[in-house]
Parts: sequence; structure tokens; C-alpha cells
Amino acid sequence: MNIQPLLDALDIQEEAARVLADDLRTQITELQNQLRAAETQLEHLAITRKTVTALTERLPAHPVSPDLPEHPDYPHILAVFNEATGPLRARDVCEALDHEMLPNNIEGTRAKLKRLVKLDVLTEVDTGSYRGTLAARASDTARGPH
Repeated sequence: MNIQPLLDALDIQEEAARVLADDLRTQITELQNQLRAAETQLEHLAITRKTVTALTERLPAHPVSPDLPEHPDYPHILAVFNEATGPLRARDVCEALDHEMLPNNIEGTRAKLKRLVKLDVLTEVDTGSYRGTLAARASDTARGPH
């Protein structure tokens, strides 16, 4: 009886199992590296959360923002003022919002700005010139007592 074909078949299966085992070891190593990276990120996020929580406990409480009117422009207007370094006019806000510079758009924006002044969200620093309330308070504090 010739067992050589059986031994050859066993060699082929053994080599295939060895290749599979090597591939699996490589995948396990890669997964362990990914797991270590994920665990490190989780650790960093936990430290960041702890640090931010500790810092926010030291910050003064911000006044609660008033309810904004139901119009999609208001949050965008506030975002424009949050990025502004100085007072803005209705025309500046229209431009920042990419509205056409038509008289109706400028007047509509001016009306929204005046409404935000009434809600104490903006301050009118000069006629037609507006600043975010927090920015106005910060500049008043920087100038000192009058």
C-alpha cells in the first residue's frame, strides 16, 4: 500500500492550517494594537471629561439665554456676533449671512437686531451699530468705571 498520496494531502492541509494560523496571529496582533489605541483614547477622554467638569465648576454661571423668536436667522445672527470683534451694522450682518444686499433684507435684519436688543441679547452701542451683550459687558469691564 502506497501512503505517499495520503502524506502529500496531509502536507497540503498542514501548510494551509499553518498559513491560516499565521494570518490569524497577524490579525490578533493588529486587533490588540487597535484595542490598545481605543483604550488609550477612552482614558484620555475620561481625563478630559474630569478636567472640563472641574473647570466648569469654577466658571461663573452664564445667564440663561432668552428664548429666541421662531425664525431660522436668529441663531445665525448670534453666531455672527459671537465671531465679531467689534460692533456690527445690519448691512454687516446681512453680508455675513449671505443675504442679498437689498433694502428689504437690510431692514428685516435691522428689525431682528432691534428685537434682540429688546431681549437683552444685543446692545445698540451707537445708532444702528450693535454688539453682543457679553462682548459689550466685557469691553465695559475692560474700560473700567466711568
